[in-house]
Amino acid sequence: MSEASSSSAATPASAPPPAPALDPEAISLMAEEAPPEEITLVVKWSGKEYTVRAMGDDTLLELKRRICEFTDVLPKRQKLLYPKLILNDESVLLSSLPFKPNGKLTMIGTVEDEIFVDRPDDPEVLDDYEFFKDEVTAIKDNVLYKQKVKRRASQYKIKLLNPCRDGKRLLVLDIDYTLFDHRSPAENPLELMRPFLHEFLAAAYAEYDIMIWSATNMKWVQLKMEQLGVLSNPNYKITALLDHMAMITVHAPDKKVFDCKPLGVIWTKFPEHYNEKNTIMFDDLRRNFVMNPQNGLVIRPFKNASKNRGRDQELRKLTQYLLSIAELEDFSKLEHDGWESFMDETGKRRRRR
Repeated sequence: MSEASSSSAATPASAPPPAPALDPEAISLMAEEAPPEEITLVVKWSGKEYTVRAMGDDTLLELKRRICEFTDVLPKRQKLLYPKLILNDESVLLSSLPFKPNGKLTMIGTVEDEIFVDRPDDPEVLDDYEFFKDEVTAIKDNVLYKQKVKRRASQYKIKLLNPCRDGKRLLVLDIDYTLFDHRSPAENPLELMRPFLHEFLAAAYAEYDIMIWSATNMKWVQLKMEQLGVLSNPNYKITALLDHMAMITVHAPDKKVFDCKPLGVIWTKFPEHYNEKNTIMFDDLRRNFVMNPQNGLVIRPFKNASKNRGRDQELRKLTQYLLSIAELEDFSKLEHDGWESFMDETGKRRRRR
């Protein structure tokens, strides 16, 4: 993603001025006054044309996701061309760009199947964001982002691998660095699997339906889960898989624009089974559950598998936490950051009995 300064330097004299920076509070107020305008564009790629519809409050990155639905070219592989525009800043709002109705974009990109790699070259995430309470509240209560969640829920199709079970809680799991060390080299994917993964899933399955949600594309979600034996294990069943297309883009003050995983997409699809009271998500990045802070637990990342495989106990310990809270009526009242203290107190109470 290009910085505004570099984009400005590369812009020819005839090009329009750079789009204004996002102001979440102002956008939220505008969203309350009127619904965002729909934008229809025609995308030319590989000798074909695709009609793509997006909303004015979508970012360029979200437009790329829509294009991916038609072409299977991942957003990171896409280069978009439009007369007199430089489309480098993926955080820019579409409403700030002078697109004409049914304007024609040219897309340059290659589908993943045609790129000879053993696995996707996802960029290394070097840092996560720490959020103040008021920052989180401003994001999750923002009308714009709530509208985005509703739209994503209406657009994204969740294919059930196994039926939702009545009376079960919901456990949503990330993959990279949560269940699997996706950066370390290994001859066999099983060497990169987090210790106690299958035991953890089997124990959790007694009380929870399980969904896997990764920020990669569905091809790699399925491949990773198949390679690790997660989709064929006889001791548990996975309810559904979700990929990057179910995510939305948000903006925090003084922080970059970033993607997150709004649980509202799942809750809207299956309201009779899951809600904020019975759902918990494990992810190594706090930013991923910024729309649902009370439902997220930051798991310690599993990296350097060859060195840490023999001593990583995270899933074993979290198994006990999941089973301990399964009987509670409302998960949203828990502070999951203190899950280890919760387990210590639970253990003390048991010993006193």
